[in-house]
Amino acid sequence: MAEPPLRVAHYLNQFFGGIGGEEHADVGVSVREGPVGPGIPLQRSLGDQATVVGTVICGDNYFNVGGDEAREQVVEAVRSLQPDVLVAGPAFNAGRYGVACAEVCLAVEAALDVPAVASMYADNPAVAVYRRRLYVVPSGEHAASIAAALPPLARLALRRGQRVELGPAREEGHLGRGIRQPVFVAETGARRALAMLGAKLRGEPFVSEVPLVEYDVVPPAPPLANLREAKLAVVTTSGLVPMGNPDRLRRSYAAEWKQYDIAGKTRLASGDYEVVHGGYEAQYANANPNYVLPLDALTELQHEGAYGSLHPYFYTTAGVGTPTNVGERFGSEIAADLQAADVDGVVLVAT
Repeated sequence: MAEPPLRVAHYLNQFFGGIGGEEHADVGVSVREGPVGPGIPLQRSLGDQATVVGTVICGDNYFNVGGDEAREQVVEAVRSLQPDVLVAGPAFNAGRYGVACAEVCLAVEAALDVPAVASMYADNPAVAVYRRRLYVVPSGEHAASIAAALPPLARLALRRGQRVELGPAREEGHLGRGIRQPVFVAETGARRALAMLGAKLRGEPFVSEVPLVEYDVVPPAPPLANLREAKLAVVTTSGLVPMGNPDRLRRSYAAEWKQYDIAGKTRLASGDYEVVHGGYEAQYANANPNYVLPLDALTELQHEGAYGSLHPYFYTTAGVGTPTNVGERFGSEIAADLQAADVDGVVLVAT
């Protein structure tokens, strides 16, 4: 007798759940029968081995601000679907959505003993935080990559739902979790190493058993010779702009930076500035812009003689999803501008 299809619960945020964009990010938890939005092609990838029995939808702000209460509401919504496996996302490179997907997966596994799989871009901020505890199938940066993301997500969801023993990450299609399992192989380590070396010398493909992460080496800037006489500037990746975003700075995937005049100001007033950044909850920064550009504290320090003077402009961009090469260009351009203004040092404020 054939096994009945697995029951799949699918978690989506308000946008992919068809409710709306950022203006609906505070919407609470709801459940819809069957697949919704990306769940429809997900169902096609699952085939007749599994059925998306329901979709749990929650606003990104509601989940990330709601804490334990929001998490428990999502868990109860998933419980009502009685799934064999939970699928979350894909969240692509959306930071809040990625965090929500990860937290939902972990909460459901802990409370319901239901295996879970998430999907998001490999450089989504949530990956660095949760990848050791979570199965994450990589997607592209944008929703345009969804067609390629869903088949491997469906394959791993089926295997997790069937509770089979999984092989290495590269074979199963998820991001490595930094866990090494002992296995028996036919060849000794010495022979495998020689085989890889031979393949490398011949220009043939091979897979290292000990992948190494490479990081750029960025030499630290030298210390300021005399801070008490130094001229400082402020640069922020918080997406802080004048109210109304007059220059239309992007909320994510920034292509440019902006500078704004703060000459004569001792603090940033609420109502004069706003945050346009797609990667964090901005209500507190909007209420007090000095949280992300501490002009009030810098003014006080200057009065105390901690440093000499403050450059009359601040520099801003939104850091979420910005490619490394674009960030390097921003740094070079802003540095050239500051050098031309005889600035000695920079206070770099993130979120």
